[in-house]
Amino acid sequence: MFFIKHLFQKYLNLSIFRFSFHHSAILVLFICILFLSHNHWHLKQKLKKNCKIYDFQRKESYLAHLFLDNLNGIEIGGSLHNPFCLNTINVDFTNASTAYKKQEKEVSGGNYLEVDVVAMGDKLPFKNGTYDFVISSHVIEHFFDPIKTIEEWFRVIKNDGFIFMIIPHKDRTFDKPRNRSTLSELILRHENVNPNPKFVDDHHSVWITEDFLELCQNRSWKVVAMLDKDDKVGNGFTIVLQK
Repeated sequence: MFFIKHLFQKYLNLSIFRFSFHHSAILVLFICILFLSHNHWHLKQKLKKNCKIYDFQRKESYLAHLFLDNLNGIEIGGSLHNPFCLNTINVDFTNASTAYKKQEKEVSGGNYLEVDVVAMGDKLPFKNGTYDFVISSHVIEHFFDPIKTIEEWFRVIKNDGFIFMIIPHKDRTFDKPRNRSTLSELILRHENVNPNPKFVDDHHSVWITEDFLELCQNRSWKVVAMLDKDDKVGNGFTIVLQK
């Protein structure tokens, strides 16, 4: 009888130990999950300020995330319906209701992306080497002098920083009937031989991928990545430059 009682007590103690250890392990695991989830959530909030949260928004760019995740940058002319989901401030020449803002509202349920800094994209109010990157989608063609604009973007990024551009492709947009912008034409604009008399928010340049790569080669801009068809909407091409 004593032997049976002893075995029962031993079994009971072992069971209590197993029960306690098992539940302690679950508790520790639960705390770890909470801790990691909390940190991950805050990291996502910090690194993905302008992120996809609506059904009407277009897909993100894998290439942009590959180069620009965890960095701080400027988006020129950002839009709510076409987000990059990166840590950026949105710079636009106006926060007034333009034709493009009206179009953005139409596809975005009456909303549009807030403008953080009102400034001309080719005259940015930032010190030299302030940001890690400048990103834009269907924007560079709106500048009369794209050479001046890109040189300004190079000015505000740090050494080894990036300029990420999605540019409309002539054959995949409403620019298809128009003549392509030649390298000599762009150089003339930059040298003020044919100055732009006033600001006009329109497509001043029309390119295919090879045309823009020719411009990059002429200006000795370092191209680190290129997509003939961008991985976002697909009606443009992507050029990534590095300082």
